[in-house]
Amino acid sequence: MSKKVIIAEKPSAAKKLADALADDGKEVKKSKYGVKYYEFNRNGTKHVAAPAVGHLFNLKQKGKGWTYPVFEAEWVPSYKAQKEAAFSKKYFKTIESIASEAADYIVACDLDEEGSLIGANIVKFLFGQENAKRMKFSTLTAADLIEAYNHMSPNLDFSLIEAGETRHHLDWLYGVNITRALTLALNRNAKLGFQVISAGRVQTPTLTLLLQKEQEIRRFEPTPYWQIEAEVRVDGEKVTALHVKGKFWKEDAAQQILQKCRTKTPEVVNLSRRKYKQKPPTPFNLTDLQTEAYRFFKYTPDRTLDIAENLYTRGYISYPRTSSQKLPPKINYRRILKALSNLKPYEKLTKTLLEKENLQPREGKKTDPAHLAIYCTHEPPKKVLKGPQRKIYDLIVRRFLATFAKPAIRESLTVTIGLNDEEFETKGRRTIKRNWHVFYGPYAKFKEKRLPDLSEGQKLQLEALSLLFKETQPPPRYSPASLVKIMEEKRLGTRATRSRIVSLLFDRGYLRGKSIEVTKLGEAVVELLKENCPKITSIKLTREFEEKIERIREGKLEKETLIEEAKQVLRPILQEFKEKEVEIGKKLTASFKKAQKADSYLGECPQCGNDLRIIYSKKTHKRFVGCTGYFKGECDFSAPLPQKGKIQPIKTKCKYCGYPMVMVLK
Repeated sequence: MSKKVIIAEKPSAAKKLADALADDGKEVKKSKYGVKYYEFNRNGTKHVAAPAVGHLFNLKQKGKGWTYPVFEAEWVPSYKAQKEAAFSKKYFKTIESIASEAADYIVACDLDEEGSLIGANIVKFLFGQENAKRMKFSTLTAADLIEAYNHMSPNLDFSLIEAGETRHHLDWLYGVNITRALTLALNRNAKLGFQVISAGRVQTPTLTLLLQKEQEIRRFEPTPYWQIEAEVRVDGEKVTALHVKGKFWKEDAAQQILQKCRTKTPEVVNLSRRKYKQKPPTPFNLTDLQTEAYRFFKYTPDRTLDIAENLYTRGYISYPRTSSQKLPPKINYRRILKALSNLKPYEKLTKTLLEKENLQPREGKKTDPAHLAIYCTHEPPKKVLKGPQRKIYDLIVRRFLATFAKPAIRESLTVTIGLNDEEFETKGRRTIKRNWHVFYGPYAKFKEKRLPDLSEGQKLQLEALSLLFKETQPPPRYSPASLVKIMEEKRLGTRATRSRIVSLLFDRGYLRGKSIEVTKLGEAVVELLKENCPKITSIKLTREFEEKIERIREGKLEKETLIEEAKQVLRPILQEFKEKEVEIGKKLTASFKKAQKADSYLGECPQCGNDLRIIYSKKTHKRFVGCTGYFKGECDFSAPLPQKGKIQPIKTKCKYCGYPMVMVLK
């Protein structure tokens, strides 16, 4: 019997679709090749909800051989294109077996480039169709899925599909060709075992951006300066104030003022109070959520996205891969607030908001062509969430609630203290009315500095006058969260790929640390590419490609035009690389060996003073800590290491044994 087949992007989404759409909520769970899918009736018509598991098709070069340049690629089943995608075969076979029963096809994958492309490739290569119906939704709640089904589009979203295809082709062209060029140059000139040196269209400019920051920090030379601090006492309370000039670049100038002020009595010469409104926060988009989750929980952007994706597929929040800061009334604010009121932590907060006649969230400027901001749905968890899911859900709920609250009222107070015609300043800040702070709860953290009651003309008691020596500080390093934010500003990658790119750079050994440092290997790769094919490292070129992909999405540029342009950019680069391959290989080999040595260093051996390094056994290939004094006959210290995870020195010695400590990143 012919059926309507609905394709979901993930197994959990297929179950949600069947639960929502089945007449009387009755669906039949079936299984093929170990994959669960669901049969049900909708308005008396047979339906099947079958899951993909992300991309079931990926690009692979036409023909054989591991060389470069290669410009021709075709879509093949993912399990044939990548060994690590072997798990997708059973999903491919399941949908393939269902295809023969289908009379109508509906794509219900995520509404973005990737989701649209996942669905389109299944329709094209497994169903043999060029078109299908399209369900569009931002949450996996029953109400939204029914609405999406009842008002589904008769056609696929071809502009999104073409943009997604183009992005995959560009990433494949750059990633495959530059990675092979670097890898072959290294391995033809060095006996290191086969080592893959990875590069990519977005990955390499991002690494270049980080190296620029690294070099800026290295170039930084601290400049000494002095500050004059006055400590006064007011009714038993100590208050510190700094000279209004701030930094003195010459010590003698600061000393002169210090001596001038020593014998005089301080007096309040001016009080300046300012009350101001602090607006509530805007709704979360993905980057904002990742930034806050890192700030409060130290979750990496990739981990936050994974947790948010899980909450989305369970129907608790809206689609997280969004750049929007908009929450229009169509989501039904009151319905969501009433649902949240059944959760004890939010009962009082929602009651307060529901008493308002007019609910109007504060929105930001950023929009998304397909999705709204991230918000909690009207189907909250029935059981208490635990661990990271609870934390991220709580953060999203409280952010949502805070957008509807009144601005907080804060007050700043600037006190100017006179001392022998010299002026010192101290500043206080306090919250008068918390308003939205109450709703955002523990995430509304602001500096509060209370000053004692003071009045102009009031004489104060001078307790101490100090000359503080300080130095200017280097620019701060990026954290994983701030890196994702700067990538968004510079249009490197997409909201869906940025956190994955950051994780990839760590996995490749190009980056390390929470305050991100570029390793010697990462630096060697960028410097080599900048010298021999600078366009690959260009942030500007990558941004221009992103802008052109956006034009494809808007229907203003043909996919084939941009793909051909990318090939034209690559051809001369790869030709020149081939001509210099031996020379490049020698440089890369030297840099690689140097980087390996630098990145294997763990610290100083307390027994003999030689270097402790990560060493790999030639027999077992297992890693361990070894002292380089062993090769000189001076020391035989060694210690085991975990065999899984990345070993990273933390530049701290154990207080008990004196040996360097390391961190294992799994």
